[in-house]
Amino acid sequence: MFTIGSEENFRDGDIVIKEGSVGDWVYVILSGSVEVSKMIGGTKLVLDHLGKGEIFGELSFIAGGKMKRSATVMAAGPTIVGIIDRNFLDTEFNKLSSEFRSILISTIKRFIHMMERTTEFSSTLESTFFKTLSISFKTQQSFLKAFTGTVQKGSLFVRTNNPLKADEIFNLKLQLPGLPAPISIKCQVEWANIKEGTDGRPAGMKINFKEISGQDNRLFTQYMQSITRI
Repeated sequence: MFTIGSEENFRDGDIVIKEGSVGDWVYVILSGSVEVSKMIGGTKLVLDHLGKGEIFGELSFIAGGKMKRSATVMAAGPTIVGIIDRNFLDTEFNKLSSEFRSILISTIKRFIHMMERTTEFSSTLESTFFKTLSISFKTQQSFLKAFTGTVQKGSLFVRTNNPLKADEIFNLKLQLPGLPAPISIKCQVEWANIKEGTDGRPAGMKINFKEISGQDNRLFTQYMQSITRI
């Protein structure tokens, strides 16, 4: 059982730990849940979701607070976290032999270094293989005219004379009316027409949503629910 030094309350979307920041506090989730994510090539990649009783922030503590936080931790709904008492952690950590502490610290540093190298490599792959398109809708009516799927498995029709090829995968930055920032979705082209076809399909492409983060999915779902009630 952990000794809790203090408790902190977070609302949905609040940041508990910011990637790249410095700190060596260790947290335990007392209620609610958090989303763990990392930025790769300008796109947020959700790594995990943690629930009650799980801990996070331990890597920086073991490394002596000399390593920057390797990921962002965000509250997924109302969440209470406990900050584990530092004296308790230091006492328990110092009970280990100096040799074992050195091995543990070395392992953690190597793990963080490998994760950073993997991020750099993934970012290179992302920029090499996946294009990024940005689409902005100014009104709800223009979005509803383009939207052709369901909230669970969305699809959009994009009117353009320069569509991507069928089956091509790309990252979509989708700016919805009323939202302060675009949401990011990995998409795939279902079909594309360079010009209006004899089948009546207009010039453009139909794209299907393939991957979306938990936070962006919540924003998208909330937006769809708000406009379908109008």
